[in-house]
Amino acid sequence: MIPIQDLLNKIKWDKRENPSEHMIFYFDRILKKLIKIPYMKIKRIEGTFMVLDNEEETDIPLHRVKKVTKNNEVVWERR
Repeated sequence: MIPIQDLLNKIKWDKRENPSEHMIFYFDRILKKLIKIPYMKIKRIEGTFMVLDNEEETDIPLHRVKKVTKNNEVVWERR
């Protein structure tokens, strides 16, 4: 399985990919549930974090990403 950081960079830079077709699911440890966000909300990848573009920047550790979908089909999932 491709590492999540490599997949997120591939979605961003590979001309064959359309980032707007992807959704990212990560586990929120405070809410204790999976949160679904469009790939386009990712401002940048910094080391082992993805930085989300909200009112304030939010850092999400990449180890919390549980699933990535493309057009509602799972393309990556952490087991």
